[in-house]
This record gives sequence, structure tokens and C-alpha cells, in this order.
Amino acid sequence: MHELGMSWSEIKSTPRYELEALIQAFYAYKAYHSMDGYDDEDVSEMAKNKPKIRQQYQNYLQTQRKYNEMVGQKKKNTFRDLR
Repeated sequence: MHELGMSWSEIKSTPRYELEALIQAFYAYKAYHSMDGYDDEDVSEMAKNKPKIRQQYQNYLQTQRKYNEMVGQKKKNTFRDLR
């Protein structure tokens, strides 16, 4: 629980359902921001050495799309998208 910044006494005094919700939110946050700053080219380069990265990147993109649709954000168009 050190990722959440909680002390042992705070953990003990927090109800179980709240702890479970905090953990779920933390893992959703990690998935949502796991590959911020990387683009397709970076992932292709990294996947040469570690093929698992390609699947992680796909999960990241799927999570991004899911949450962006939930909050109503539309994809930003770039010049690459217009080709």
C-alpha cells in the first residue's frame, strides 16, 4: 500500500471495501498512464527486444480509448490521420 501513501494505521482503520476500491483505482490509473510518452515508433523499436511490449501497448491504447469515450473526449486529429 505504499503506492497509495497510506500508513499501517490508516490501512487498519479503513473499511475493506474502500481499500479494494482504492486498489482498483490505483491499477486503473497505472494501466491508463503506463505508456504515456511513447508512440507507435517507440513501441516498435522496443518490441524488437521484448515482444510483450506490443501487447502492453495495445492494452494501453484500449484503456485510453475506453476512458476517453467515457468522459466524452474525442480523438485529436493530426496530419497523419488525414492521410
